[in-house]
Amino acid sequence: MFGGGGGRSSRNSPFKGQDYNADLQLNLLDAYTTHKQTLTVNGKQVRITIPAGVENGQKIKLPGYGAPGVNNGPPGDLYIKFNITDHPKFKRKGNDIYLQEEIDLYTAILGGEKIVETLNGKVKLKVPEGTQPDATLRLKGKGFPLYKKENQFGDLYIKWQVKLPTNLNVEQKELFEKLSKF
Repeated sequence: MFGGGGGRSSRNSPFKGQDYNADLQLNLLDAYTTHKQTLTVNGKQVRITIPAGVENGQKIKLPGYGAPGVNNGPPGDLYIKFNITDHPKFKRKGNDIYLQEEIDLYTAILGGEKIVETLNGKVKLKVPEGTQPDATLRLKGKGFPLYKKENQFGDLYIKWQVKLPTNLNVEQKELFEKLSKF
């Protein structure tokens, strides 16, 4: 009466298997480099390549790593969500990295050099004379890698924290008093 026999589905039709979801914890340094990692999903070992630059909350799909299909249907997929833990020194915002570095009062006033640890090694930076507290220095291309874009990076921003001297001796206090009169 309604459409004649063509709309019936067979109980033996193939169905795709159920999708699986998994969370994967990474630290910031792990997310900085492309690397391989082995996961255990429903008793199976799954070796994946995690591209550099993955973001917190980002998901990737691994086709065919879900539950088996029904009646010879294709297997489901595996969705992995990345949870990237904070780093005590480096703060990530998009592909840029922010960090605070301490310099002493004398270096801030007179200028000098400071060796700073970055995500890919140490760099020697010139601190210009008269550097103000909270002044920010930008190092172009020294930030986080762009996801799946080879040799492209965000920027690194360094905020100078000027450390004031404490426990000055009498002679040092007298020198500061003389300077204050200028």
